[in-house]
Amino acid sequence: MTLDPLRTGVEAVFGVIALPILIYFLVINSSYLILIVLSALEFRRSVRRLPHAGRDELLGSGLVPGVSVVTPMHNEEAGIREAVRAMLSLHYPQHEVVVVDDGSTDGGFEALRTAFDLVEVPRRMAQDLTVREQATSVHVPRDGRTRLTVVRKANSGRSDSINVGVNFATEDLVVFVDSDSILDADALLAIARPFADDPVRTVAAGGVIRVVNDCVVHSGRVIRVRMPRRFLPRVQVVEYLRAFHLGRSGWSRLKALILISGAFGIFRRDVLVEVGGLDPDSIGEDFELVMRVHRHMRRQRRDYAVKFIQEPICWTEVPETAGVLRKQRARWHRGLWETLWAYRGMTFNPRYGRVGLIAVPYYWFFELFAPLLELFGLILVVAGWLLGVVDVGYFLLFMAVAYAYAILVTLAAMTVEELSFHKYPRWRDLLTTLWVAVLENVGYRQLTAVWRLEGWWHSLIGRKQEWGTMTRTGFATNQSSGEGQ
Repeated sequence: MTLDPLRTGVEAVFGVIALPILIYFLVINSSYLILIVLSALEFRRSVRRLPHAGRDELLGSGLVPGVSVVTPMHNEEAGIREAVRAMLSLHYPQHEVVVVDDGSTDGGFEALRTAFDLVEVPRRMAQDLTVREQATSVHVPRDGRTRLTVVRKANSGRSDSINVGVNFATEDLVVFVDSDSILDADALLAIARPFADDPVRTVAAGGVIRVVNDCVVHSGRVIRVRMPRRFLPRVQVVEYLRAFHLGRSGWSRLKALILISGAFGIFRRDVLVEVGGLDPDSIGEDFELVMRVHRHMRRQRRDYAVKFIQEPICWTEVPETAGVLRKQRARWHRGLWETLWAYRGMTFNPRYGRVGLIAVPYYWFFELFAPLLELFGLILVVAGWLLGVVDVGYFLLFMAVAYAYAILVTLAAMTVEELSFHKYPRWRDLLTTLWVAVLENVGYRQLTAVWRLEGWWHSLIGRKQEWGTMTRTGFATNQSSGEGQ
């Protein structure tokens, strides 16, 4: 069987898109580099400001807004006690913790009841946000002093649970924290600072998310930072650093931040009520909420700010198996597509300022379409090379622009982070991140691109979203395995 028809077809397609493919990868990697440079400038300013941040004064001030920490819980028995202890012991003059048990079937609630001596109270829920499931019972510590509220309800999903928590929240600011996460002691002081400095304009802010897998945790605090032992969590450390940390810091400096991680975000409660809270029907509920806040504020022509804060850190467990990671990435990309489509009217719309003219188009071209164009370009170039259509020079140029440049961008991001915050104290951990930054481009990057396209395709054909279950190791396990090493 001759390969001439296939060679002719590949040659025809390649003749049209050879240059656009190179330009696309050059632009997307350069855009990442620009965001890293902006992040570096922001980090430099942030680090210089830290000694003069006045956190001690803020801690003792009666003028700072109160904070309600809302965390949904569904079958989180492994780590919920440590997580709640950490939330209650945060350094902040006035904060409460609201845990919403979303129909758990494990021993999570009993673990909380025993640890904090919970008793049921006849407290009614405010109706500021419409919810699908009402609270079936409300529990507080018997001592009457610990500002913890545990709400039980039938299972209705994370978004509806957070909305229930917002209805029970009594403070002016609301922080969303996943129950599998741990906050640094000063996290609330740092993330609430913009609201104290500019209470009228600031409506939302996001904080840094880091990987807690295999770190040493004691009494609800990360006391020793370590690189995870397994490859999948290790490569996610690099991903979080590049995309979640440095990327969002750059967008914040551009005043066009449109995504705040649901694992750690803070909002003014009155604004949450104005926009209707989280949408339980949205797969990308956190992204959708921030987009709705932007649209709401711009349509009302109100001066506002959505910020990313580099100082507070939220530590969270990431998937350690390919199956769980696959479902997570497919869900993320599906949420990206559905949210962008729902807010397509903001794209290139000057009414929405930098968000509509820069951020939203960027997410369309360089986030949504990235896995499709990357896989298509890679398959075409490799097939063309094997068939003799693509010469060695173009093949090497493609690999340099698409992958070598990406590695350099990641190394630049790691350098900025290391010089600014130096969270990984051991040289071995730093060297591990270096080789992981290289290895992620060989197989892992292509596999996650396939998973992302899978999520997009499932949305297009109307397949019901399956959230899946992530097995937690729990923070106590990290503690026992890490002491004395």
